[in-house]
Amino acid sequence: MAPLSAPSEAVTTGKIIHATGYRNLSPDELVDLAIESHIVHIVKRSVVGGDESFFIADLGQILRQHRRWTQHMSSIRPYYAVKCNCDPTFLNVLAELGTGFDCASIEEMRAVLSLGVDPARILFANPCKAPAAVAFAREVGVLRTTFDNIDELDTIKTHMPEAQLLLRIYANDEGAFICLGDKFGAQLDTTEELLSRAWELGLNVIGVSFHVGTGATNPSSFCKAIKDARLAFSQAERLGFHLKILDIGGGFQDDCFEAMAPIIRDAIRSEFPAGITTIAEPGRLFARSVYTLVCRVISRRRQLGSAARSGVPDMLYQNDGIYGNFMNVIMEKETMVPYLVKSKKARGFLHKPKQGDALQVTNHRYSIWGPTCDSTDCVVREVTLDSEVKIGDWLKYKNMGGGFRHFILGISTELTELQHIQVPRPLSSMASAAPMTHFMSIVKRCLAISWCSAEGICGLGFIGMGVAQSLA
Repeated sequence: MAPLSAPSEAVTTGKIIHATGYRNLSPDELVDLAIESHIVHIVKRSVVGGDESFFIADLGQILRQHRRWTQHMSSIRPYYAVKCNCDPTFLNVLAELGTGFDCASIEEMRAVLSLGVDPARILFANPCKAPAAVAFAREVGVLRTTFDNIDELDTIKTHMPEAQLLLRIYANDEGAFICLGDKFGAQLDTTEELLSRAWELGLNVIGVSFHVGTGATNPSSFCKAIKDARLAFSQAERLGFHLKILDIGGGFQDDCFEAMAPIIRDAIRSEFPAGITTIAEPGRLFARSVYTLVCRVISRRRQLGSAARSGVPDMLYQNDGIYGNFMNVIMEKETMVPYLVKSKKARGFLHKPKQGDALQVTNHRYSIWGPTCDSTDCVVREVTLDSEVKIGDWLKYKNMGGGFRHFILGISTELTELQHIQVPRPLSSMASAAPMTHFMSIVKRCLAISWCSAEGICGLGFIGMGVAQSLA
């Protein structure tokens, strides 16, 4: 990785070093600067793997999202849903911020525990677990877990009788793009029987959980689920259980979070006046906007003949598709929005037009396809870009941090060595009291844009220092 040139001067505010040349850059500008630097590096030096797509992670965005949470959900502790994105760098920042973790598998528990996280900060939030997974949780000290059926109670009794259980009840937002209620959650007409069975087995039920679905937009779905949880609490208390935790799950959307938060808070206060701990399982709210995916155009097909006359868009082929990091195009019908990387420096390395062969800076319509031979491997059916795109150009896609392939499969073999930047104090008022360790990297072609002055003063032009100065 080639470091950026050092700014003309650097200043220290408190114990955070700022590069004055970067101080006024917005987060988006810092991301673009990182993209440019990496592209120049791999193109200029013919880096092996230079034709692969890569991610840029703005770790400062984690702090901004965490701050949003504490501003609007201060009484609700987040347990980040690791299934959404298990990049160790990302998880480590959340761990430093004091979040809990919602794990759904052995692999996810291992990933979190490897960071030194206390098992008490982990909820094994999978109501239908393999016996081996329950035994593993007991072995490593992760005792809090969920259930929603009789057989699960028998499994837990056999393999982890000292478990601290949360009853997962049915909840559903019909507008969510993934309805988890189809797979998990006990209906209210079954909860009393489940609780009675737990009591007979001598198990310890400590709370109730629900999840209204991924991408929830209707606050009334949360309100109904909270009312249902109150009924389940009452059933448990009549049996003799002493419940103390309400888990409201995840599904929070970035664009309506501030609008929904007060409605959820009021519903909790109404049904649970005092005496319980409320937690939640945000995933994409924290992860999605942190990552930008950058793909290279590897081929182009310009329309000719009748197709051109009828206005069929030209076709671009890039080095990533639905079998890679664009699976949500198929799974969730997500609309991808590409942006052409327009850095003059980066594009200059890719194609230096001869006279009469200049790039056309006018609107061009394209469809964008992945690299496989599968005709369904289409990332974007049609998009208008404000400049011609040629082979070797790069396209960036924002908000790609939620559920991309390497994280979903739990693959860590493509993580390269991490660079560590020690920040001597927390970067925001919501950070933990311990010193903050910033890990600057990305998954698959890890990247940290840094500089070091002649005096030995080191700083970052991307991810952390430049971003963190606005949060300190």
